[in-house]
Amino acid sequence: MKILVIGGAGYIGSHVTREFLDRGYEVTVFDNLSTGRSENLFDEADFVRGDILSGEELAGVMKRGFDGCVHLAALKAAGVSMLRPEEYSVTNICGTIAVINQAVNSGIGCFLFSSSAAIFGSPKYQPIDEDHPKEPENYYGFTKLEIERILEWYDRLKGLRFASVRYFNAAGFDVQGRIKGLERNPENLLPIVMEAALGVRPGLSVFGDDYPTRDGTCIRDYVHVSDLASAHVSAFEYVQRQGKSLSVNLGSELGVSVLEMIDHARRVTGRPIPAAIAPRRAGDPPCLVASSAKARELLGWVPRYSSAETLIESTWNVYRNVFEQHGHL
Repeated sequence: MKILVIGGAGYIGSHVTREFLDRGYEVTVFDNLSTGRSENLFDEADFVRGDILSGEELAGVMKRGFDGCVHLAALKAAGVSMLRPEEYSVTNICGTIAVINQAVNSGIGCFLFSSSAAIFGSPKYQPIDEDHPKEPENYYGFTKLEIERILEWYDRLKGLRFASVRYFNAAGFDVQGRIKGLERNPENLLPIVMEAALGVRPGLSVFGDDYPTRDGTCIRDYVHVSDLASAHVSAFEYVQRQGKSLSVNLGSELGVSVLEMIDHARRVTGRPIPAAIAPRRAGDPPCLVASSAKARELLGWVPRYSSAETLIESTWNVYRNVFEQHGHL
């Protein structure tokens, strides 16, 4: 079967592409390489350089004919979304609507959407399941929730079957070391921790230590990116097999605080990793931990690589190797 992965040169997209290839799919990657890396492209997959905001470029690639489309091309920094909502509106809402419309026009029957736990906001209860109230507290989460709602209408009105896969905190790297492209200007915790471990940055900021958590810092559910990638393929196959749409939460069901993750990283890397307490960021809920019971039940999905140690070791191996090769150590 033929799959189009939009944003397939990015961090998560490259792992999703790798998983589809490993399972025997014919994959085409569509990416403008603004944040994606050419190092994340695979010889087995076709590559088309293009932008989701170009209707002509989207139409051109989708004319090739695909059984499914995975859409991962979005801005994703929750804190930045609170400062620059106009950018998130254009890319995450207008851009995604353009992709959905072109998928419908091109006869693509299954749409996999990269969604987020940010749609839920601060939890009313833990762990967070699919029925949890959806009240995003940052603009990034709002953009993801709006697209989920649009997809529900397109299912009803256009017969576009979809899977919304809601990531909690994606982390880690391919344990076989096949993906080596580092994120540009990372906003997520673990890449920043790695840069601090390598001395690329003098240290890192911990945004708030007065949250109602066990050590005062935010708790997040970190899920390995290869586990997420596996869930994408399983979700596509579920929609194909069942002929109906699906929304699932994807997390390890384990909560790790910011300080705990830094301490794990110090042990794994053997580096000091300086960290300083900074003021809270707007839109950061104290704790987010998933229930992945629905994904287990419907997809048979079980995270294999999402322990804190595996997350850090797989990330450290890539960062250390890249920096050694470029003479930065």
